[in-house]
Amino acid sequence: MPTLVPRLSHLPLWKQDFVIALGTWLIGALVYLSGMQVLLNGPDTTPLWIRLTELTVLCSLEMLRRKVPWALLGALAVVAVDVAIGPSLPILVVFTDFLYAATLYGSRRVSRVTIGIAALGTLAVVCVALVLSAEWRTAILVAFAFLPFLVTPVWWAANVRQQRDIADNERANAIQLATIGELDRKAAVAGERSKMARDLHDVIAGHLSAIAIQSEAALSMADADPRLSRKVLESVRENSVSALEEMRAMIGLLRADPATGSTEIEPTAPARLAELSKLVESARASGLAVEVRSTVDRAASLPAAVDLTAYRIAQEALTNAVKHAPGGKAVLGIRSGGGILTVEVRNDLRPGHPEDGGTGLGLLNMRERAAAVGGTLAAGPSGGGWLVRAELPLEGS
Repeated sequence: MPTLVPRLSHLPLWKQDFVIALGTWLIGALVYLSGMQVLLNGPDTTPLWIRLTELTVLCSLEMLRRKVPWALLGALAVVAVDVAIGPSLPILVVFTDFLYAATLYGSRRVSRVTIGIAALGTLAVVCVALVLSAEWRTAILVAFAFLPFLVTPVWWAANVRQQRDIADNERANAIQLATIGELDRKAAVAGERSKMARDLHDVIAGHLSAIAIQSEAALSMADADPRLSRKVLESVRENSVSALEEMRAMIGLLRADPATGSTEIEPTAPARLAELSKLVESARASGLAVEVRSTVDRAASLPAAVDLTAYRIAQEALTNAVKHAPGGKAVLGIRSGGGILTVEVRNDLRPGHPEDGGTGLGLLNMRERAAAVGGTLAAGPSGGGWLVRAELPLEGS
């Protein structure tokens, strides 16, 4: 028997209803054959075939017990006929399943109506018993005998429905939380990919662009001053080594083992303003006259995120100046005041080299970096040249 219920629960709904209807009919037929169907005093004078016909019709409607409220209305018609010819126990017992099904499977409105009908039916049974019975004690006993047929199935189905609704709500909440978690994961992955793309752009656009420009300059001055050529080649080598170190650090981060926290390649320290002189020397080796105006002690302790952001913005701005204004002049200014670190790069615009001739990805990356630490960045023409100005907060970043 313990294994029978799980097996039935795996059957299609119509097969479950068929098993219920068949079992109910067999039990009801045995009750009629044994003569235990009488509910009122006196013998049952109704022919057996009429009782079995009623039972067959009602059990046939059991196949439609989930079709609320039509199945309940059909069952009510059979019960009305049974009461008219003399109420019998099997019909009332089977009718309780229709009340249960209507409360459990019907809509919320139908369920509330069924509960109301059960309450009114209980009251009606008590009143009819008091009217028809001469003894009030007998009336009360009759009423209590009929109450389980109305109250128990409705109360039971209401509890099952409540637990089912709670389970559905919990399941829906779990699905929503899983969906939110998946969206957060995708957003985090997208954010990391954007950050990696920004870092790759900075490395490639900064170091490799400088390498290309300086290599071209070295080739064009092959017969020039050997000392100058050597200085340019040294700058090319320095940019190459820096690019390789940063790429090596990024690859080490990508190859990190999240379970152990170890990496196959030890990452290097991120670039900081303390290394700004390397950027300046690289830009000068590329033919750009760079003037540095800094009131900030580069050895001073700055928030790591702000320090890296300021370095990357200066790197990108000087790289753009080298590409779009070769042979020109640029002024790099760094100052701190009022809790704000300001980075400015102003350069001349050379004829035939418009500042907006690129893809615009560098400016977008600079704005994203400034916004990531709570700062702002503005870039555009200014005084016959081009100005990049970033304001980065030193606190709360």
